[in-house]
Amino acid sequence: MVRTAVLVSGGGTNLQALIDTAERGEMPSVELALVVSNSAGAFALERAKRSGIRAEYLEKAAFEERLNALLEAEGIGLIVLAGFLRILSADFTRRWAGRIINIHPSLIPSFCGEGYYGLRVHSAALARGVKVTGATVHFVNEIPDGGEIIAQRAVEVLPGDTPEALQRRVMEQAEWIILPQAAEKVAEMLERS
Repeated sequence: MVRTAVLVSGGGTNLQALIDTAERGEMPSVELALVVSNSAGAFALERAKRSGIRAEYLEKAAFEERLNALLEAEGIGLIVLAGFLRILSADFTRRWAGRIINIHPSLIPSFCGEGYYGLRVHSAALARGVKVTGATVHFVNEIPDGGEIIAQRAVEVLPGDTPEALQRRVMEQAEWIILPQAAEKVAEMLERS
């Protein structure tokens, strides 16, 4: 099993999808070992504690240095960004190349990059009038949402959708499915290498 850290900033619905999938035995190569947040009040930290996963808040000052030390101390082999609203530096992403994945709530290359997160993505999709949106899991590099795509899943945009309704449907029909699948796929690759 690959010891895995999940980085979060908010409520942790994608973290919960990972926890639920692991509890069903559907991620045999992934050991959820650590949850780290850059937000002290993130409910995701409580989700982690309830599931017996070590949960840590790291302040902004020297964030990446302290994060790297924590990851190494915990023997982490895979990092999953699940609603993590901080751009990681090129130095950090190079150090962990091929071992950081992110879930993004659109079909990359649409509605992605710096400034596109949360409801902003869904508002932009609706403003553009797209008929299909979805989610993408990709490797993380120095370019926001610029790494190699691992998995995508489409979700239909319905008449009358609001950003909130579309966000919920994308989570339920795409994010919560492909994020655990991609984590397992990457962990299996890491185990073989």
